[in-house]
Amino acid sequence: MIITHTEIYKYSIPMLPFTIATGTMHYAQNLLVRIHTDNGIIGIGECSAFPMIAAETQATCYEMAKDFAQIWKGKDPLDIPGRMEELDLFTAGNYTAKSAFDLALYDIAAKNAQQPLYQYLGGQIKTIESDLTIGIDSAEQMANTAREFVEKGVKMIKVKLGKNPFDDIERIRSIREAIGSTIILRIDANQGWSFDDAVIALNGLGEFDIQFCEQPMRKWNDERLPALMAVTPIPIMADESVFTHHDAERLIRNKACDFINIKFAKSGGILEAIKINQVAEDNGMVCMLGGMLESRVALTAKVHFAMAFDNIKFYDLDTCLLGHKKDPVLGGVKYQGMELLLDDSPGIGADVDPAYLKNLEQTSI
Repeated sequence: MIITHTEIYKYSIPMLPFTIATGTMHYAQNLLVRIHTDNGIIGIGECSAFPMIAAETQATCYEMAKDFAQIWKGKDPLDIPGRMEELDLFTAGNYTAKSAFDLALYDIAAKNAQQPLYQYLGGQIKTIESDLTIGIDSAEQMANTAREFVEKGVKMIKVKLGKNPFDDIERIRSIREAIGSTIILRIDANQGWSFDDAVIALNGLGEFDIQFCEQPMRKWNDERLPALMAVTPIPIMADESVFTHHDAERLIRNKACDFINIKFAKSGGILEAIKINQVAEDNGMVCMLGGMLESRVALTAKVHFAMAFDNIKFYDLDTCLLGHKKDPVLGGVKYQGMELLLDDSPGIGADVDPAYLKNLEQTSI
């Protein structure tokens, strides 16, 4: 089997503004690739650029994708390590753009094996229930949103913080008062606090039964994470500090986190995500699977991955619920409340409506 050509789309999705500590996203800056092979199998891959975190935009992903497609033309799509090594040799980083191509290869491989992706990866169907995220707003509005989530049956809420620590404490105080003590609360500072602010915030939040805090400080402060862990009552989850398994090894070696958040847009896709998870598991550390603002294409791939690796214990798989105004995906994972349900379609099992794609900027290499 060889790759004949690749379709590349600027897969924009309109959405309500979504605010985190480092900025606001006004639309989902996604990229879709469809890799064609000479035996008729087409691999679907998607990535979601989040420039404040991964330093890539939809425009940079689109341009890199043209080069990636040219590199792979005429090559064997089933040699996933070989294909991904070619991209890594071509450019350092650009993990978000690479992840769309990685997902498309795994889609081809699983389709070729006539298996759903989770089965191809060695997994089986299990219960996957996601949290639902609240973006940064006033304490009152965030509490109202949390109350609405609980009324809809949400059991786990992730709250974006990372501003003034005293304001952040009031945000969580208001939310906890609004929803009571039984709902699981997770927080994510998205690198927003300094070390001193993180000490104030995390100690002030200790009374509110927080499951963990994601990425309290900028990743260049990683050497201060052990000191922060020594004085905080809340477990620390590394997110922006871990793009590759080398990052995971470094943080674990330095005892700098309690958990790791794996995202395809940071790892470059499934191949590297497997390595990160293995490093964590080998060291007795469980992981979360998260995302950016992907549609149900990449979301479906993530649910397959979560079903294949039991060391993934936390699920932050609400990406297309964070204000997307359109859902152009055909097939794929479905929500039942916050539980995610897969069928046994071969591969990822999702694609995008051709009527939606025809209006997007696109090219074929």
